[in-house]
Amino acid sequence: MTNSSRECNFTAIDGLAKTLQLGFSIPIFILGLVLNAVALCVFCRFWKKQTKTSVYMINLALADILLLLSLPLKLFYSVQIAPGLLCSFIESLYFVNTYGSIFIIVCITVDRYLCIRNPFKGRANQSPRWAILICCFIWAVAWLCSIPIYAFHKTYESKCFFNMSEQAWSTPLIVPLEIFGFLIPLAVMVFCSAQNIWILLNRKSQDEKKVEGSGSLRVIIINLIVFLVCFTPVHLAICLQCLVRQQVIVDCSLKQNISFFIQVSMILANLNCCLDAIFYYFAAKEFRKKTRLEKVIELCPMFKHCAT
Repeated sequence: MTNSSRECNFTAIDGLAKTLQLGFSIPIFILGLVLNAVALCVFCRFWKKQTKTSVYMINLALADILLLLSLPLKLFYSVQIAPGLLCSFIESLYFVNTYGSIFIIVCITVDRYLCIRNPFKGRANQSPRWAILICCFIWAVAWLCSIPIYAFHKTYESKCFFNMSEQAWSTPLIVPLEIFGFLIPLAVMVFCSAQNIWILLNRKSQDEKKVEGSGSLRVIIINLIVFLVCFTPVHLAICLQCLVRQQVIVDCSLKQNISFFIQVSMILANLNCCLDAIFYYFAAKEFRKKTRLEKVIELCPMFKHCAT
């Protein structure tokens, strides 16, 4: 994703960025793959009764695993020459699962918001059907939106994630990516998280807090912070690199800093694959609480009537 020009030399910047990527990507790959593989096995094997939460978690784990599997290819072919079609596929795999993760995280946040706002109704309505349809829609849209990537590389062999055509950084592509791929999900995350915090802080009954499985302020705040830390820098870097390619930014040192920043920001985005384990832990905790609540509903007809 770096920009080479006659005026600026990016060799040192690219070398440092690749060293950092190698140093961080290997631990992220190993730790993330282990955590997500274990989580996926647990979700599929022990959650016999699938719920909306389990469907979202399974899809999030799959997205993280596929993204992690693309990291070795990304590292190898960022220093080795590869056919343009292979590079396009690797880049497509990387970006599809990045944005798949973003939208699934948003769905989890919205689902948590609905459950906190209407705890009894939310618990009673745990059919996975809509969650399955939503996840299928997310995957379909993500793959369809990745089709232009195959036109970004020049016809001859090149290094992956480098030497993309100017078309890849055109305003008609970057603006929708920023708006629909990040700003709208960010707005939904902030709104739902703020509403969750406000509702929980204003709950009068301690019993209501105990019934609500997602009612941890700490979890809500951490999830929002993780989203901001992992995905804000990379989208800011994409915006800045677009300005470079559009020749709005012409200063050589600034171009070099932006080139380095976009590589570092991608490392932070990859880190999300490990930090998603926070979701898995509290999803399992929430599932156990929902199971206990369902047992209470079965034993108490009056409570069952209230829950519906």
